[in-house]
Amino acid sequence: MKNILAAIDFSKGSVHAFRYALKLATQLHSNLSMIWVDNETGIGSGLSLDDNEYRNEAIRNFNELISKYAKDFPGEINYKLRRGKVYQEVANMANMSDSDIIVAGTHGVTGYEQYWIGSNAYRIVSYAPCPVITVRFNFNFDQDISTVVLPVDATPDTRQKVPFACGLIKDLGATMHILGLHSTSLQSLRRKTESNIEEVVKYAEKENIEYIITELQAADITKAIIGHVEKNHADLIAIMTEQQRSASGLLLGPQAQQLVNFSPIPVLSIQPKEIYSLSSR
Repeated sequence: MKNILAAIDFSKGSVHAFRYALKLATQLHSNLSMIWVDNETGIGSGLSLDDNEYRNEAIRNFNELISKYAKDFPGEINYKLRRGKVYQEVANMANMSDSDIIVAGTHGVTGYEQYWIGSNAYRIVSYAPCPVITVRFNFNFDQDISTVVLPVDATPDTRQKVPFACGLIKDLGATMHILGLHSTSLQSLRRKTESNIEEVVKYAEKENIEYIITELQAADITKAIIGHVEKNHADLIAIMTEQQRSASGLLLGPQAQQLVNFSPIPVLSIQPKEIYSLSSR
């Protein structure tokens, strides 16, 4: 992992996510980029050269963040100011900086501030050209990431997250919890889930990743994943996003949206390959 991008609007939630990104970058020996978007007009792809109040305040805030939290950061750290639609500018910045991961805060269902991170978190996940980690404003990350939950179901897409997730887990030196999820008693679907678990195990063993397997029968998949996370004191969930199309573009599917919204720990959202190719055009 060479570069991590943190989306910041200077709310408490986004500063919390920035500190998480800083810790993650330190653990992965990565560089860290930050982006703030002036979304007042929603027009344009860059800030005017003319000084203005928003730009000057953002620069001061960035410098204060670096001075307070990152003055001893061992990697390279930089920031960019953009103007336009938040999710589009975050995606553009991720492409330009060749980011491996985007980190964004989410207020979830219990908190709200008059800033753009909370309302744009789903769109950032949907449009990003790389995986996104969403972080709740009240998540405590004093310790390094050591346990990553990888939900596995009967769908073919569930395997697409394995290479990236395993690469991250290996770089972190973490343990992978392979969580097999059965939402039905139909044997044909159970066998597909079990086959997918076997494929994940083969990949993990090839990469010398320590793993644990758990299988659960559950009608409420989100509740089952969160229950497993809390029981095992996990640090990160790695999921595939379900993508839906609307007249205005891509939407985050309901299952992924529920996990991003309700998970007490950060969620790593990885898009299907065909969505990556579309979003990068």
